[in-house]
Amino acid sequence: MPEATLSGAEFKKQLRAGAPKMGLFLNSHSPTVAEQLAFSGYDWLLVDSQHGPMNYEKLSAMLAGISNGGAKSLVRVGGYDDRPGIQQSLDMGADGILVPYINTAEEARQAVSCAKYPTAGTRSVYFPQRSMNKDGLLGYAGNFNNNGIVALQVETASCIQNIAEIAAVPGVDILFLGQNDLCMSMGLYEKYKFPDMYTSPELDAATKSLIEHARKNNVILGLFLFGTSRVGEFLDKGFTFISIGNDLHHILTQAGAYVNDMEKIAADKGKSWKRRPTALF
Repeated sequence: MPEATLSGAEFKKQLRAGAPKMGLFLNSHSPTVAEQLAFSGYDWLLVDSQHGPMNYEKLSAMLAGISNGGAKSLVRVGGYDDRPGIQQSLDMGADGILVPYINTAEEARQAVSCAKYPTAGTRSVYFPQRSMNKDGLLGYAGNFNNNGIVALQVETASCIQNIAEIAAVPGVDILFLGQNDLCMSMGLYEKYKFPDMYTSPELDAATKSLIEHARKNNVILGLFLFGTSRVGEFLDKGFTFISIGNDLHHILTQAGAYVNDMEKIAADKGKSWKRRPTALF
């Protein structure tokens, strides 16, 4: 069953029950790439407006493409205080938002408030919008507080220190672990040689604390990975909402594989062909 045919509430129910939902971040600001990847089998796609250069018009086209391909759609906004970004993303039809750089329970509450309609939140109501095309104003707005997906990024040492309070904030659906930024915030890039920080006891302890408090509050565990090598490990730990990279990473990974093949083929044929020098491969 296409994920887009599931209500947001059912999508979250399945995640809480342990059903994995695999996805991908989109940073290329390309509606064409977004739509094609929506047909590739991923359960969800997340448009990364925090680190991607898409404006609202481009974001609108990307969300339309994702919807056409049948995947659930999320947008990573600028932060808990990015009310315009949250409003625009949801009005344009995103199924949910990912809010980065959460440090305190109060910031978590503000993020939830911006995303949800009164009286649970302070999101503004307006009609017509793409989000309301299917179910109408009352059908959409009346059910969004249950169907909308609110994910918060766990990526700072302060977030881990306050994770018990953050995980208990009403309306938080997903706590999404960002290992790269968390390692930097904890000073692990300075302490360890790459990539040893990712298997360090400090990161392991932080992850266990996240897992403990997410489970205590029935919050879904999410995670950003590059590639598939550790997916099984985190499935075993209870993470069900997992990204295995982004669209640009996919492109470069496949390009790198082709470049490797061509170097080998050229060598086998006695031809001298080597890739141009690059830091990417």
